[in-house]
Amino acid sequence: MADTTIIDSKDVMMAYLESGSKPDRDSWRIGAEHEKFVFHRSDNRPLSYAGENGRPGIRDVLKAFEDFGWKPVSESGNVIAEISGGASITLEPGGQFELSGAPLEHMHDICTETSRHLQHAKEIGEKLDVGFLGLGFHPTSSRECIPVMPKARYGIMRNYMPKVGSLGLDMMMRTCTVQVNLDFESEADMIEKFRIGLALQPIATALFANSPFLDGRNVGYQSYRSHIWTDTDSDRCGLLPFVFEDGMSFERYLDHVLDVPMYFVRRGGDYIDAAGQSFRDFMDGKLPALPGELPTMEDFQDHMTTLFPEVRLKTFLEMRGADGGPWNRLCALPAFWVGLLYSKDSQQACLDLIKPWTFEELETMRHSAPKLGLKTAHKGRLLRDVAKEVLDIADAGLKERAKLSTSGENESGFISSLYETVETGKTPADKMIDAMEDHWDGDVSHVFKEFSY
Repeated sequence: MADTTIIDSKDVMMAYLESGSKPDRDSWRIGAEHEKFVFHRSDNRPLSYAGENGRPGIRDVLKAFEDFGWKPVSESGNVIAEISGGASITLEPGGQFELSGAPLEHMHDICTETSRHLQHAKEIGEKLDVGFLGLGFHPTSSRECIPVMPKARYGIMRNYMPKVGSLGLDMMMRTCTVQVNLDFESEADMIEKFRIGLALQPIATALFANSPFLDGRNVGYQSYRSHIWTDTDSDRCGLLPFVFEDGMSFERYLDHVLDVPMYFVRRGGDYIDAAGQSFRDFMDGKLPALPGELPTMEDFQDHMTTLFPEVRLKTFLEMRGADGGPWNRLCALPAFWVGLLYSKDSQQACLDLIKPWTFEELETMRHSAPKLGLKTAHKGRLLRDVAKEVLDIADAGLKERAKLSTSGENESGFISSLYETVETGKTPADKMIDAMEDHWDGDVSHVFKEFSY
């Protein structure tokens, strides 16, 4: 339900951020999210929203989930999402499907939820002759060939993006990610987790690198998706240097949110274009798009969703630096971060590890990892070696949690695929490049058959 509380000072927004603190660690939950491309299996083309020439569209795929108990959400007469319990299936601008899972207690439940969803997707795919592909960047279709979804906010973003970066439209239309939402105990705990998340995000980018192709060719990047974010919108993306400074707090992050230009305001189901305008002006009743009006908490919450740093704070923390990928890595990503941040010992080990790292070194690593992956150099070592050390910390944290499956297994098995990556030095991107050069004869379209769910 919309929060229509009028914002007349920073206090109400501060209280909202502070409400995320959960001193009872037993109440902490894990929220897993992943995106995937949907394609016609006959020719690998992306689906339009309504379908054409007798072929199904994205709308048909969404509605097919209703056979499994999901309920539709509409905007201007168009089904744009499906909800079930605490989970949702939503549409990204280019028709990418996003599963936002329910907040769950442990990784075994996360894996069950993810597997059930993908099994349903496979059944729908058989029925409609469509496939689902987990990659960080669309391997073959140009931006112009990706159909646009009928969501009003995306129209505003499409108009604004070219004004602030050269790759924002590619981010919208051609990328997919996997991420996790995590709780924090207090403001101090939030700050520690925020710093660790930002510092180690390039390692997650390298471990999960899975987007080496652009327009049907090897583009020379391990994670072209991650590179896209470096030229999307500098106001709302990146590593946020102030997080590492003395004085970092909920209020410091709030000030950052208020300084980021707006996209839109919702009123009565309509999206009003406020792109580039100031939320601070809105608080003074001086927003050009709505002169004389003051914002509500719903407006503030909407605005927070339009910030895209590598780690994003709401009433929880979102880890945002990984490519979409194969089935087993959809569970590996949340397990990786849970192991690092849901154990006091592991969290302290991460703090000790990153303490000598300067922000300049983090920036260098952030810009190198998309291209070089695990071969990125950092303080005289390869990122592959640092990643092994970080994985050991995560593994210890997962074992310490001792969250057991019905068969008595802890959560550490969920990161086994990541250990394979550091041991072999082969990322998912490397494996696809090898396949292209080996038995695909340079034809990238084979990815739709060999790497779809």
